[in-house]
Amino acid sequence: MESEPKDVMVLGAIKGGAKKFDKIKNKTKIDPKEIHQVLERLENRGLIRVETKKGLFGPKVEMSVTEKGEKEMQERIHELEGNWNQMNTLLKSGDKQKLQQYMDDNKSILPTMFFFGIIDMMMFSTMFGFLGSQMTNYMPADQIPEGTDGGGDSGGGDAGGGDMGDSGFDIDIGF
Repeated sequence: MESEPKDVMVLGAIKGGAKKFDKIKNKTKIDPKEIHQVLERLENRGLIRVETKKGLFGPKVEMSVTEKGEKEMQERIHELEGNWNQMNTLLKSGDKQKLQQYMDDNKSILPTMFFFGIIDMMMFSTMFGFLGSQMTNYMPADQIPEGTDGGGDSGGGDAGGGDMGDSGFDIDIGF
């Protein structure tokens, strides 16, 4: 799963209780065709178990994470946390080029970091303000969590990344 962040998201969704296809789709916001491919990969690798059960309106398919899948998911989450810590270190060092390069090299893992709640939104918004870029430069718009505006601070104003709407903080510090 080294190069498959969506595999980790689907595995996490199943572990989190989304045992049916529709729930996985709603939780991950991944295209249904891709989910089918991911589920096949996960099942082939022994990371999930697919069971067909009898239901009131016919058979129903449910998925569950295997012990091997649980271990794999925990390893990937640990790696993602390490990536996030590295991004924070680069931000704090003030090295704009290194942070930009690191984020460019790791674009594919950002939605997964959001999915697992690894990213601190205030710090992430600060990163975009520091880089003068927007979240949509790094993530597909449909993968950006609700409550964020997807923008960055390109004009040196609010370090929180722009208008936070009703879901953020608006702090006036008197400047």
